[in-house]
Amino acid sequence: MKTGSLYDYLKSTTLDNKAMLRLAYSAVSGLCHLHTEIFGTQGKPAIAHRDLKSKNILVKRNGTCCIADLGLAVKFISDTNEVDIPPNTRVGTKRYMPPEVLEETLNRSHFQSYIMADMYSFGLILWEIARRCVSGGILEEYQLPYHDLVPTDPSYEDMREVVCIKRLRPSFPNRWTSDECLRLMGKLMGECWAHSPACRLTALRVKKTLAKMSESQDIKL
Repeated sequence: MKTGSLYDYLKSTTLDNKAMLRLAYSAVSGLCHLHTEIFGTQGKPAIAHRDLKSKNILVKRNGTCCIADLGLAVKFISDTNEVDIPPNTRVGTKRYMPPEVLEETLNRSHFQSYIMADMYSFGLILWEIARRCVSGGILEEYQLPYHDLVPTDPSYEDMREVVCIKRLRPSFPNRWTSDECLRLMGKLMGECWAHSPACRLTALRVKKTLAKMSESQDIKL
């Protein structure tokens, strides 16, 4: 993994549509694989990450991502219908926490809750990626989500106020409206970070949408 984390990569790299879609598609493919239970001898349980952020995604030399740091992950045991939560008190990174985690309303015994919490965080990662994609010769400097709304090391209270009470989300640069690819990316992230977990897109849905976007741009992923 020569390039390091997605966080480091985005700080130093400007993207075109192809590079942006490649990062986003490979990242959501990894997430989709985690979230999906695979049966059979080479099978795996469904896994939710619980600490998704750009610092926990690695970028390979070919510009694709893989998801790392599964220290907080939860597994779903389908035979017994139970959620296997590791006895880990660290609950993720405050900046990327969805409203239901900040408000402590997440249904801990329902595995789908963790999956949809991941999707909120993934929406923020898409925002980080899209800002670094050039359109009309312009792009934004790299910033963390909510950089303009909370301090460098935000408290639960800082995040709760912004995300749950004011219901704010990262803002879209004006230029995104005049670039079809960035406009669609904006729509996608908005559907990932919806306040209600039930309204969020699944990783598979995001993967299919990104594949379709790439196809319409004649981009081979």
